[in-house]
Amino acid sequence: MENLQLWDFRFIDFVDVFLVAILLYYIYKLVKGTVAINIFIGILIIYFAWRLTDYLEMHMLYSIFDGFMKVGIIALIVVFQPEIRKFLLMVGSTNIGGKKSLFKNFKFLKNDDQTSTDVDAIINACNKMGATNTGALIVIERNNNLDFLTNTGDEMNILVSQPIIESIFFKNSPLHDGAIIIDNNVVKATRVILPVNNEKNIPERFGLRHRAAVGITEKTDALALCVSEETGQISYIKGGEFVMFKDTDELTKKIKEDLG
Repeated sequence: MENLQLWDFRFIDFVDVFLVAILLYYIYKLVKGTVAINIFIGILIIYFAWRLTDYLEMHMLYSIFDGFMKVGIIALIVVFQPEIRKFLLMVGSTNIGGKKSLFKNFKFLKNDDQTSTDVDAIINACNKMGATNTGALIVIERNNNLDFLTNTGDEMNILVSQPIIESIFFKNSPLHDGAIIIDNNVVKATRVILPVNNEKNIPERFGLRHRAAVGITEKTDALALCVSEETGQISYIKGGEFVMFKDTDELTKKIKEDLG
């Protein structure tokens, strides 16, 4: 009987395993915290049941699972359409060798010395603007590169701080119209035009800012904060959905967790 030698494991096999691990990690990041995670787990259970019934020669059950697996790729495309779109957007907007290279999109491969976003300054600015009914739309970049949106506005390179954010959205400021994009604690663009979602049934009290926030977070994995010009209320949107919170302390905690 031939023994499997450790040296039979080639370098290309290591690369293969490593790339599959990265792919599975990113799929998990895409579906984590959404209802899709339960669907993903269900598909894994069906897959292992399919393999097990084949191994045990349980022909009737195997034929049922086998029929499901044969059309599984179509079901995956339908069920995970938003997540697949986000993944393809991440790959398509990657600049090889640039600031947003493919591997830098995976947080576990990033350097620890990278600047983290000053969430406290952003929330404090939102509170101040809410008190004066100053409308604002803030988009925080995560894995998906949003460079394709910066050319719709004015490119910037300003370190995030409470006074900076307040001054951008000041009603008489030439930069207050549109959204700002924050990446790695830097305001990278102002007056950005975002895709507006007209399909979802959003309550009438929410205007174009909120529809734009839903649109960009639905198409990418970005986070969005809206300050209503009518009520001063702060809204947090993630994955195309409004995230509920009791107070700004809980909101700050949620954003930090989502960025971490």
